[in-house]
Parts: sequence; structure tokens; C-alpha cells
Amino acid sequence: MKDIKELLNFSILNIDTPQGPTSFAITDYLRKSLNLNRCSHQGTLDPAVSGVLPILLGRACRLSEYFMHKNKTYVGIMRLHKEVEEKELKETIKKFIGKINQLPPVRSSVKRAIRQREIFSFNILEIDGKDVLFETEVQAGTYIRKLCDDIGKEIGGAHMLELRRTKAGIFTEEDKNFINLYQFEEALKDEDKLRSLLIPAEKAIKSVLPHQQISPTQTQLKQLLTGKPLHKSDFPQLPKEDKFALFTKEQLIGIYKRVNEGDIIAKAEFVYN
Repeated sequence: MKDIKELLNFSILNIDTPQGPTSFAITDYLRKSLNLNRCSHQGTLDPAVSGVLPILLGRACRLSEYFMHKNKTYVGIMRLHKEVEEKELKETIKKFIGKINQLPPVRSSVKRAIRQREIFSFNILEIDGKDVLFETEVQAGTYIRKLCDDIGKEIGGAHMLELRRTKAGIFTEEDKNFINLYQFEEALKDEDKLRSLLIPAEKAIKSVLPHQQISPTQTQLKQLLTGKPLHKSDFPQLPKEDKFALFTKEQLIGIYKRVNEGDIIAKAEFVYN
């Protein structure tokens, strides 16, 4: 079993972010509270939005690209500027399912240029007068506020009233490790409680990448942990996918990308050294 310091330096916390503080502020608060050199969040939330904010701790920050660009799911309220028949509203929403062009809002952290994003679903859960409770799954980087505004332009106006992120890639609000800041503060007083809330990066990687167990010799393991490429002559049986992770028992050795360079069949993108 890893000691708590080692575990903290290669884990993830799934935080229930409240409305108000920025994603950066919450991330920095966790970093200071855990006395870590680095933390990073996975997908910025607008201060007016609550919900799932995965935060990578310590060396797990180097795994950001494997978790960041995943689909997001939100539940929110869209307020219509006039009452619209449900049938008309559903027909209008259908126009926005699939790939759309979206211009980020003026107040955004990215360059204001039209970008293509994909809307996988936008389901009406309930209608109360002009308020529409909805759930939507979208490609990472989609602005739901802008999506509501664009839908509204087709039916006499609409704006986003409330929004909560319920899923970010493999992290959801139903996970047993999903905690709010109060629960985090309480866990700081109890090492066993804190340990139970941490998601080891090794476990998370197994959820997003193909992975395989290998049994390298001590010499091979030492070489792999310094970034040595994988040779077909040493490891002929590997996952066929373009990217994959290798483990020896519970230890993550590294994450590899396939290449075609003679006997070299894969090179390391990340090694746990």
C-alpha cells in the first residue's frame, strides 16, 4: 500500500464545485491544503455553474490530455422569452443535434472564433411555463449558455438560467468519491477518510485507455521506466490500439503510442519514474 504522501502525489479528486468560486481558485485551494507543488482541473466551469470538477494531483497532472477532451453532460434550466409549444420547441432543438458551429461568448477564456462542436443529445425533462429543464451531452469545449441563446434565436429568445455539470468523461456526480468542499475539509482531519476519497491515477487510466499486464525482468523494468521504446522482440503481444497503458501487477509502467520503426513498435508518452 502506498503511503499517503505518495498516493496524494498521483491521484485525482472528483470535486462538487459550488457556484461562485472559479475553477482555478478551487484547484489552488486544494493544492495549498494538500501541500502539493501542482494541481490541475479538467475542464473549466463558469463561476455560475456547479457540479463535477475532476482535479489531478501532483504528478497526475501529466496525464491531463487523457482525461480532458472527453464528452460532458449537463442538467440546466433554459428560460424562454415567450411561451412555446413543446412540439415546436422539440423540433427547434433537433436542428442543434449533431455538429454545429459555435462562436464562444464575449466573456470566455478562448479566442472568439467560430468552432465546430458536436451536440450528442438535448432532452427536455420538464416544462414549467417559460422554464425548460433539460439534460444535454456535448463535446468538450461546448458553451451551453451560447447553445441556449442560439436555440432561443429560432423561437423568440431564450437564455440559460441555471446549469450543473453532472459528468465529465469518466467522472460523474454519482461516483462514491464525489465530494463537496466541506467533505474535503473534513477528510483533511482523517487520513483514512482522505485515502478513501482519492482516485488513484492508475485506476483512472485503466478506465480511459486499453491496458495490459506484462512481466518484465528487473533490467527491462528499469529501462522502461527511463523511457526505453518497446521492441517487438521483447514484447510481441501488446494491445492493438494506437495508445495503451502497460502495468506490472498494480504498478503503472507507462503510456505508449504505436509506431512503425523496424523492431520498435511503440514509444512512451508517459512513464512512471
